[in-house]
Amino acid sequence: MAALKLDTKKKPMVVVITGASAGVGRATAQAFAELGSSIGLTARGRDGLEAARRDVEARGGRGLVLPVDVSDAAAVESAATTLEQTFGPIDVWVNNAMLSVFSPVKEMSAEEYRRVTEVTYLGYVHGSLSALRRMLPRDRGIIIQVGSALAYRGIPLQSAYCAAKHAIQGFCDSLRCELIHDGSNVRLTMVQMPAMNTPQFGWVKSRLPRKGQPVPPIFQPEVAARAIVWAAFHDRREIDVGWPTVEAIVGNKFAPGWLDHYLARTCYEAQMTDEPEDPTRPNNLWEPVPGDHGAHGAFDDRSRRWSWQLWADLHRQWIALAGAGLAGLAVGLCSRRFPSRLPGESLRSLARGN
Repeated sequence: MAALKLDTKKKPMVVVITGASAGVGRATAQAFAELGSSIGLTARGRDGLEAARRDVEARGGRGLVLPVDVSDAAAVESAATTLEQTFGPIDVWVNNAMLSVFSPVKEMSAEEYRRVTEVTYLGYVHGSLSALRRMLPRDRGIIIQVGSALAYRGIPLQSAYCAAKHAIQGFCDSLRCELIHDGSNVRLTMVQMPAMNTPQFGWVKSRLPRKGQPVPPIFQPEVAARAIVWAAFHDRREIDVGWPTVEAIVGNKFAPGWLDHYLARTCYEAQMTDEPEDPTRPNNLWEPVPGDHGAHGAFDDRSRRWSWQLWADLHRQWIALAGAGLAGLAVGLCSRRFPSRLPGESLRSLARGN
C-alpha cells in the first residue's frame, strides 16, 4: 500500500499507544514516528518497549517508555500524567493492548475469562477514561479503538477475546452517543481488523493440540497501522480493514445461523498449523514473555502487505467523484452519439406513426 499523504500541518504531536511493544501496536508506533510524533509507549514488557522506543527515534519521533498493565486503572492514569508532563497534551490515544486464550469454553476457567476481560476490554475503558479526562476540557483529541471483525462475529476457541471485543464495540457506541449529545469535538473511531501476522500466536495461552495461527487470509501489521494513522486525521466512525473483515461483519448481519454451522465445521482447523503445540512453552496471560518480539509474527511468507479494500475505503470520496465524472462523460458521449429529439418533434413523429 502506498504511503499515506497527510496534511502535516494537522499532524498529531503527542500519541499514546497501549500494547506498543509488539504486533499492531509496534507497527503503529513506527508509523506515527515517521510523522515526527512524540509517543507514549505502554505495555507490560520492558524489553519490547525499549526496542519500540529505538524504532521510534530511528524514524524521527520521540518515544517515552511507560511499563503499564492496562488492567490497572491507576497505573494507566499515572502513565498519562507522566507523558503529558514530558511531551505535552495528548492528541491521540490508541487503545490496542490485548490478551487471549485459545481454548474451548468447556476447558476455560473463570480466572482466565476475568484476566482477558480486564486487559482486552477494561484496558480500553481505562485508557478511554484517562484520555477523556484530558481531552474533554480542551475540547479536542481523538480516541482510536483497535477492534476486530470478531467484535461482530464470535468464532470458536477464542470466546474470551471475542466477548471482550464485543464489549468494546458496545462501549464505543454508548460513548459516541454521549459525545454527540454534549456537542464535544473529541472524536472516537473504531478500527476493525482482520487476521494479522503478529507475535501473539507464539505467546498466547493455548490448549490447542497444534500451534495456533491467524485465520487466513493474513495481513501484515503495517496494513493495520496505516488505517490507524489515517483515522487520526479523518473523522470516520468506523474503519473496516480488509475484505475478510467486511465479509464477517456483513455476513453475520444476514446469515448468522449459517455462519454458526460454517465456523463450527471449518474454524477449528483454520486456527491451527500442522505443527504440534508445546504445552510447556511460556505464555503471556499473567506475565509478559521476556524479550523483544517485534511487530511481525511467524507468518511473513503467507501475509499480505496491501489491502485493495482498505485502499478503496480510505479513498472512497475520490472514487465517488471519479465515478460521477465518468458517468457524466458517458452521458455526454451518448448524448452526442444519439441526440434526443425536441419535444415538438417527438409529438409530430408520434402523430405520423414514427
